[in-house]
Amino acid sequence: MAIPLEDNVGDIVGKAQRGLRIADSELAKKAGIGADQLRKIRDGELNEAVLRAVAPALNLDANALVDLGAGKWEPDKLENFDGLAQFCTDYGGMAVNSYLVWDPETKHAAAFDTGADCRDMLRLATKESLSVKLILLTHAHSDHVADLPRLREETGASIFISARESVPGAEQIEEGKRFRLGQIEIEARLTWGHSPGGMTYFVTGLARPIAIVGDSLFAGSMGGGNVSYADAVRNNLDKILTLPDETIICPGHGPTTSVGEEKKHNPFFAGKL
Repeated sequence: MAIPLEDNVGDIVGKAQRGLRIADSELAKKAGIGADQLRKIRDGELNEAVLRAVAPALNLDANALVDLGAGKWEPDKLENFDGLAQFCTDYGGMAVNSYLVWDPETKHAAAFDTGADCRDMLRLATKESLSVKLILLTHAHSDHVADLPRLREETGASIFISARESVPGAEQIEEGKRFRLGQIEIEARLTWGHSPGGMTYFVTGLARPIAIVGDSLFAGSMGGGNVSYADAVRNNLDKILTLPDETIICPGHGPTTSVGEEKKHNPFFAGKL
């Protein structure tokens, strides 16, 4: 089953507005629209003229915002990619992703987050005769580590998380930490802003590079800048979207995408690189 986009146009406008701390009255004035028009946009109404007026006031790309609202864009589907699997589980009504990456030759694997339930991940590992050596956490929010005790018990894998966050039983690491699994190399990149120590893991050694980004970036959107919106935007631009265009982006919510797709179609970042 295809995973839908995490955010709609109303979500994107709301995230940008909260991040920039622009009140409704101020945004309406900057955009030259009425408060009722702004409310309707946040409620999901597609009004191209209003979106194009609001976008520059929120430092969003108008064309990307309109295309997303009109349903004209969705990321290319990733199918049959050897060495990568995505798992989507339900956490209190919210869909959350976790991932398994492995070296096809050695069968050594790394799990990225746990989602609400890691049983499908464990079943695939058994089916493919994989040995999970590492559990790499993008951040400590509960939906991403909910099944960590089971995953740790079943695999005996070592757990790692950013030094800016903590989870029981996890070793804290700094940006630049590298891991190796057979021909696969994994580099930790600090992409905080949504959380204090959000970590992106850049994986090379498979047919295409992969970035497991947690809630730093979504297909067509980004995580809320709960800690620092400005740093969340900057880190996404500097540490994720400077990766090769063919890099597969694996977000904590929503479908997979690619660096090239996000540089063109993500309203937060289109036209900025």
